[in-house]
Amino acid sequence: MTSGHPGTVNRENRRALWSWALYDWANSAFFTIILTFIFARYFSQSVVQDDVAGTEAWGNIVGLSGLAVAILAPILGAIADQNGRRKPWLIGFTLLCVIATAMLWFVAPGSGDLWFAAFWISLGILGAECAFIFYNAMLPDLATPERVGRWSGWSWGLGYVGGVTCLVVALFVFIEGDTSWLGLDRDALEHVRATFILVAIWYLVFSLPAFFFIPDRPSRGLPLVPAVRAGLVQLRDSIRQVRQYRTIVRFLIARMLYTDGLATIFTFGGVYAAGTFGMDQTQVLQFAIALNVTSGLGALAFSWVDDAIGGRNTVLLSLTGLTVCAASILFVTDPLWFWAVGMTLGIFVGPLQSASRSYMARVAPPHLQTQMFGLFAFSGKATAFLGPLLVGWVTAFTDSQRWGMSTILIFLLIGFALMLTVPPASRTVHHQPAEAK
Repeated sequence: MTSGHPGTVNRENRRALWSWALYDWANSAFFTIILTFIFARYFSQSVVQDDVAGTEAWGNIVGLSGLAVAILAPILGAIADQNGRRKPWLIGFTLLCVIATAMLWFVAPGSGDLWFAAFWISLGILGAECAFIFYNAMLPDLATPERVGRWSGWSWGLGYVGGVTCLVVALFVFIEGDTSWLGLDRDALEHVRATFILVAIWYLVFSLPAFFFIPDRPSRGLPLVPAVRAGLVQLRDSIRQVRQYRTIVRFLIARMLYTDGLATIFTFGGVYAAGTFGMDQTQVLQFAIALNVTSGLGALAFSWVDDAIGGRNTVLLSLTGLTVCAASILFVTDPLWFWAVGMTLGIFVGPLQSASRSYMARVAPPHLQTQMFGLFAFSGKATAFLGPLLVGWVTAFTDSQRWGMSTILIFLLIGFALMLTVPPASRTVHHQPAEAK
């Protein structure tokens, strides 16, 4: 069965679909180990060597990197739509992240390497986030409309399984394991830094099926410079005709806010667990593993819900559960309750992410899919600097991580309110031909 969209591939190509889903398994290691738990905590406690100052510095780095992604994402998407091909972009940005992650091995304990760390982690974020633009844009070409929610959910679930598996390896082979056979110096925290090399190898190896087995759209024959010019013109025209895409615009604004809240939760999850509840490296990793398990189960369970009730309603349902849990976790003082509420929160994380992607896959005009997913990435990063910066500033001003983390609720609640104004995808698809003119 093939699609009527120009340039799409055989939608029953299961090898391509599973290769696509496996890419989520590959890059989840970067987001889980580097951005959320191990490197984030290592940066705060071993490089900056102060929880509060480390939280502030980490917020600045992640926030400014997100701003760079927000600026580049729509432009890159528009250029790719003019050129036709997506895989060269996917491969290039993946390799950028792999190299940058490997370079984190050289970030030694002590504040002397702060700027060195900031440079490479910024490049890693740029590579991972930009690669995801082209990865997400492939979904409508690979899955039928009736199964977009399922494949989006399955890939998110597989990503969480990948994150858990990589964390288990990091914990039992490197952090807690006997690494004498590798000659690692524990005084220099080389057993921790080795996990950064692990992530680089993991990301590269498990990305290979996507590189080889996912069919790409044919090239339109435009060289890079003309493609850049045509892409910028197309992006300008789309902005001028924004009223034709008002449903998508409302959705992207809502997502811009609630994704900022969600991303900030994950950015500061390890830092908050260590600073407020006194968790050591092993306990943070154990919590991360459990959180990824519940997030993966949630993504898998809600994948059928998405196809049944639609992405918009699945987003609203997920936001409700996420907001209640995020508010509750700020008041608990017992580590056991922190674990219980955190695990429940995880159930709603995966569905929120996968349903947002499936909604965009259903409403994006076929000839502008990559551009729309560039704007999708923009919506996830346009205010990305606000969440981390706000958490960092409030934490520094109040000298309290709880007050800093409480600002996340603002983004979740406003995003929920705006999402209520977004119609279900089926209504949007019905009017899509007019929008695509």
